Amino acid sequence: MKTFSMTDVGRRREMNQDYIYTSETPVGNLANLFIVADGMGGHNAGDFASRYTVEHVVEWIAGSGLSGPISLLGSALRQVNAELLALADENPQLKGMGTTFVGATIMQDCLYVANVGDSRLYIVNHDIVQVTKDHSLVQEMVRMGEMNQEQARIHPDKNIITRAVGAFKDIRTDFFEVHLAMGDRILLCSDGLTNMLEDSEIRTIMCSQRDLVESVERLVGAANQNGGKDNISVIIIDPFSDEVKRC
Repeated sequence: MKTFSMTDVGRRREMNQDYIYTSETPVGNLANLFIVADGMGGHNAGDFASRYTVEHVVEWIAGSGLSGPISLLGSALRQVNAELLALADENPQLKGMGTTFVGATIMQDCLYVANVGDSRLYIVNHDIVQVTKDHSLVQEMVRMGEMNQEQARIHPDKNIITRAVGAFKDIRTDFFEVHLAMGDRILLCSDGLTNMLEDSEIRTIMCSQRDLVESVERLVGAANQNGGKDNISVIIIDPFSDEVKRC
C-alpha cells in the first residue's frame, strides 16, 4: 500500500477548516485508517469541529475493543457527535458548528467506508466511480428528479448540506463495503476539489501522473487554478502499489 495526502487553504479562504488523517499502520483493531473532514461554522467553529472529530474518532477507535470496521466507525461517530453537541451547548462561540466526515479502512481486498455530508470517496481505475452519496440539498433534489447533475453543479444552494457530525442529536451515517480490484485507487476529498473539477478531469489527472505525489499535487493545483473557492483536501490510496496501473 502507498498513500499521499495534502490539504490546502485555497485562494479565497483565510482559514483552512478541512482536517485530514492518514495511517497505513493499525489504529486499534483497524488495519489502517483514512479520513477527510470539512468543518462548517462561524469564527473558529468549523476548524474546531473538523479537528476535534477526526482526532477523537481516531482516539476512540484506538482504544475500542470492537472488531468490525462498520461497528468501530459508527460507534466512534455517534460518540463524537454527542460530544460536539455538548460542547456547543457549553460554548456560544461553537454554536452552529459541524463537519462532514468521510472515513475509510482497507482489510485485505475490501474497502469499508463511512460518510456524513458531502465530502466524497471515489474508486478510480478504468473509470471513476463515486462510492459515497452527497448529503446535500441539491443532491436530494437530484435524487427526487427535480434537477439534473449539471443543474446541481451550478445551483446557488449546492453547499447546503443535510447531514453533518455535530449538527443533529441523531447522526445518520452511510456505510459502504466495496470489493477492490487490481489497479483500483481510492480518492477521498472535500468539496473544495469536486466543486472545482469535473469527475472526468479528476480521473484524467490521476491517470496521467507518474506517482501519487504528483497526482495529489496536480489535483490541488488544478482546483486552485480553476478558482480555489474553498479549502481543498485530497487523500489518494494505492492498495495494490506493486501492481501495474490499468487506467
